[in-house]
Amino acid sequence: MSIKQDPALASQSPASSVSGRQAQVALTSFFALFSIVGLALYGLPLFYNFMVTDFGWTRAQVTSGNALSKLVVGPVFGFLAGWIVDRFGPRRMMLAGILMAGAALFGLSMVSTLSMFYLFYLFNALGYVCGGPLPNQVLISTWFDKARGKAMGFAYLGIGIGFVTVPLLQVWLTKTFGWQAALRTLGILIIVIALPMALLVKEAPESKKLRQAGSPTPIRDVLKSPYFYLLAFGSMCSIAAVGGTNQNLKLFLSLDEGHSEARIATFISLIAAASIFGRLFMGWLADRLAKKYVMVLIYLLVGSAIPLLFFAKTPGALYIFAILFGIGLGGDYMIIPLMAAEIFGVRVMGRVMGIVLTADGVAEATGPWLVGLLRDRTGAYSIGFGLLIALAFLGAVAVMLLPKGGQKAGER
Repeated sequence: MSIKQDPALASQSPASSVSGRQAQVALTSFFALFSIVGLALYGLPLFYNFMVTDFGWTRAQVTSGNALSKLVVGPVFGFLAGWIVDRFGPRRMMLAGILMAGAALFGLSMVSTLSMFYLFYLFNALGYVCGGPLPNQVLISTWFDKARGKAMGFAYLGIGIGFVTVPLLQVWLTKTFGWQAALRTLGILIIVIALPMALLVKEAPESKKLRQAGSPTPIRDVLKSPYFYLLAFGSMCSIAAVGGTNQNLKLFLSLDEGHSEARIATFISLIAAASIFGRLFMGWLADRLAKKYVMVLIYLLVGSAIPLLFFAKTPGALYIFAILFGIGLGGDYMIIPLMAAEIFGVRVMGRVMGIVLTADGVAEATGPWLVGLLRDRTGAYSIGFGLLIALAFLGAVAVMLLPKGGQKAGER
């Protein structure tokens, strides 16, 4: 005797299955970004002072690893990584990226020469490209449609929580085991935390990709679109403003303004906490308003926060800066893929974001260096911070020229 399935349950089962897969995708991206960006990207600079004191390296040498790796790995592998994601899906590349990111920190814990330092930093950059924002943005964009902003905000929440966690973890591990063992432990944690979820996650069904994307836009049509260059230019301006501020902030507050380590840690923690709110709030807002306006709001927050650094001695100014800048920082990276998916569709997401993230990496590498150079030449941060303010507002102008939701490049 055959048992007939309840039609109501039959109709609910596929939706329930998709919902479960979507939750798994969001969690996978959360843990991947927590590990590769939160622990590795924000954690590595916390060990620079030990390398300076133990190995006799200069500050320029230990900070050049990030810039050099992004300028080399980004242009060489950025577009290739995007093509691989579009061709084979993000999952396999994420697995490779997680392993490389963990191995990079493990290797950096054992180096004593600059050549090996640069070598493992290149692996760190490859791990970031292969397992960081790019594949996770594509994974979320292909699995989610209406709730894409909320899902992206949740995934990027992993970065904020990692940003808050890693300084405390680094201090405890270093005091307990020493800085090299602490760095090795972070490398192992990256693999332990992120790899299991990435092994279990599934690629979005091809039917879902086609349903979301409509007619695929050839990459050559994307490259002919002025919207692509406006998006790339706008994001480069904002990333340069955020990176230039973030990487010079401690130098400015400690050496120029004379704040204590404890006070500076309070400001950085407040920025990290505000960035968590920014990721969630901007993701929620992006599901309800035209994404271009959310993007403009983020850029205006960044541009409005930086001038408060000129009033660092005014009571309360730095706390207001930390809140506004943290919210902008939280939304900045997250909004770019949402805007790209809305304009160009998800079928070319990997290649579009591969190019855009490569350009952003160049801006993130050169912005802080240029601000530092201007400080060395002029003896003050005034010109450098003024440049960052101008870049943030220039990015907002570029984004205002982008189309509203529903207008897909190459589909009209």
